[in-house]
Amino acid sequence: MPNRLYLGDNLTTLHEHIESETVDLIYLDPPFNCSKNYNVLFAEEDGTKDAAQELVFGDTWSWNKESANLLEELIRSGGRVADVLEAFRTFLGATTMLAYLTMMAPRLVELRRVLKPQGSIYLHCDPTASHYLKLLMDAVFTPACFRNEIIWSYRRWPSPSKHFQRMHDVILFYSRSPKGPQTFNVSYEPNSPSYEKRFKGKTQVLDPETKTRKLTVDKLSKGLPMRDVWEMKIIPGSGKERLGYPTQKPEALLRRIIEASTNKGDIVLDPFCGCGTSIAVADNLKRQWIGIDITHLAIAVIRHRLGPSARYEFDGDPTTLSALRALAQESPFKFQCWAVGILCGFPFEHKKGADKGIDGTIAFHDEPVGGRTKHIIISVKSGKPHLAHVRELRGVIEREKAEIGILVSLDPPTKQMVTEAADAGRYESQWWRSRHQRIQILTGEDLLNGIRADYPSPLQTTISPRKQVAGVDIPEQMRLPKI
Repeated sequence: MPNRLYLGDNLTTLHEHIESETVDLIYLDPPFNCSKNYNVLFAEEDGTKDAAQELVFGDTWSWNKESANLLEELIRSGGRVADVLEAFRTFLGATTMLAYLTMMAPRLVELRRVLKPQGSIYLHCDPTASHYLKLLMDAVFTPACFRNEIIWSYRRWPSPSKHFQRMHDVILFYSRSPKGPQTFNVSYEPNSPSYEKRFKGKTQVLDPETKTRKLTVDKLSKGLPMRDVWEMKIIPGSGKERLGYPTQKPEALLRRIIEASTNKGDIVLDPFCGCGTSIAVADNLKRQWIGIDITHLAIAVIRHRLGPSARYEFDGDPTTLSALRALAQESPFKFQCWAVGILCGFPFEHKKGADKGIDGTIAFHDEPVGGRTKHIIISVKSGKPHLAHVRELRGVIEREKAEIGILVSLDPPTKQMVTEAADAGRYESQWWRSRHQRIQILTGEDLLNGIRADYPSPLQTTISPRKQVAGVDIPEQMRLPKI
């Protein structure tokens, strides 16, 4: 099964595209209903949607006509899920929390359907909703399938408040089968320095749990089996992992989950994949993966994160020029995210405001390891092409000291635009002995036809591999693949 990335509502995608009992591990990190507005994803109270507020997603689930109708439908269907939702309605009333749980219920039912009989599911949530979600998970999977309530404990800059600082998330671990998951690879915590000092050189020690069975020090030296409280750092503001996505989770957290509950070749599914941490980690660990997200921005970030060398199928791209025009007319921002994503660029801004003429960037290297990182500026225009667009991009390149600029235009450029772009000259790569137009214009039709940016990248340059340039050895990892 190839790796797959879907753009769209996860409930529809699961129902229409994912077969029953095909997934080994599900990790989901849905919005937490913590009343933080990362721009609203769901409908407003009157059922309308604000296209200007779609930049990331809304951590707000409003009670409206849609959620009320869905709740009635779920309750009429009967069963354990209907029973717990009826209880929630009695206790919570018509609140945002009830809307949140109503929207989550059918998604959890679908996730159980696609999970293999011996598979595992990890639901990441915060203390605001974890107790309600546990009851809902008990209804979907049965209480006998509950394995752990994992506490992810971390530290961050505190804020003044009249309560103890909230510095943990909850991860609910369930198996599809009451007998437990087929795969669980035990991980170990390192022994404390005092423990190592106490038993150093000993040939046998007592079991620290039972105090009876003797174990060799060699057997204990890898530590004790991992507890359900995980002390793990969040991503610092200056961390190399940080992508600017507001709810990004550290790769170490996902690595622990994926390594524990899968083996190489197993399938990992994330139905709220956001900036793609779970699928990036799964890909690095040689697992197969399926990712789903509803926003074009998230897809653009994921495409950038995976890079042009990643192999996966994507469902959600427009395939015709008319469909692309419809996307741009619906939302210029969606068209912008699509263009930046298909170029594997990184979206420059995650929120409304001035973008300084930059819609996305691409970093590349054409010097030995340790050499300077170089940049490409992406500017996307969905309106009528104009000469000023090229001149603006040329100015941005000079201001940002970038090597190349790419102007994506929905419609073909004018002759004056082509001439202006040619006058900007070329970027010459000494290492690859290649020349690249400094300002490149790509149309929407070009991108649909597979035409991409021309820059010194081993994946996109067609020159022959070389071991030396000007008598200097090129490191193995910098050499071009044979073509």
